Amino acid sequence: MKSALAGTGKYTSLVLACAAALIPLVVILLTSLKTAQDYATSSPLAFPKHVTFANFGEAFTKAHMATAFLNTTIILVVSVAGTIVIGTMAAYAIDRFEFRFKKAIVALFLLATLVPAVTTQVATFQVVNTLGLYNTRLAPIALFMGTDIVSIYIFVQFMRSIPVSLDEAATLDGANHFTIYRRVIFPLLKPAIATVVIIKGIAIYNEFYIPFLYMPSQQLGVVSTSLFRFKGPFGTQWEVLSAGAIIVIVPTLVVFLLLQRFIYNGLSAGAVK
Repeated sequence: MKSALAGTGKYTSLVLACAAALIPLVVILLTSLKTAQDYATSSPLAFPKHVTFANFGEAFTKAHMATAFLNTTIILVVSVAGTIVIGTMAAYAIDRFEFRFKKAIVALFLLATLVPAVTTQVATFQVVNTLGLYNTRLAPIALFMGTDIVSIYIFVQFMRSIPVSLDEAATLDGANHFTIYRRVIFPLLKPAIATVVIIKGIAIYNEFYIPFLYMPSQQLGVVSTSLFRFKGPFGTQWEVLSAGAIIVIVPTLVVFLLLQRFIYNGLSAGAVK
């Protein structure tokens, strides 16, 4: 009896969790296929009486999504590449070298994750503005490339599974520390790098606050802020906004479905080995 109740509760919770995740997406999809009149006279979950795809074209052109995708791609590629280089180098130094105040530095890294980001925004904005990066692509790139504790943690955990004997063998062959990092350590970190690329890439792709605050110019809009154009003082074009949301969601959904196994493998590899 208890096992039956436990099984029923388990599957009920799974169904409710799936419904909570899928119903908003279904509503957005149905809304994107409706005309303005159809949307105003039907419920959110009602199928459109007259299916139209004009909302997608209007969303793409009015929101300047071609430029937004270009800006997003530039910021994403540079930020992720910088995060990988900085994160792997930091992890290599933390895991392979012994130096003074090493434990204190690692503790400060962990302490930084406990500080709410909103409490440092005034100081961060002043630094960005003083450096002349405000309203340029370099502002979000610099902020995204900053110390990423999660990425460093993933790299450190995976690097601990790489035998130190490989470093020692390379040293006997005359390799210096940078050569060991570049030719031995970095290639072996590919699973962890794949994980960081996916997690960091999706986070940057979905980020709204930083681009909205530091790149207010319409020419520098990204995919997340481009949808904000449809919100005005006289109301919101929900059917067009929903079509734009579908355009933004599809690339992330496709990438995640194709590469999800790398996320799970990369996150678990450092803990299992």
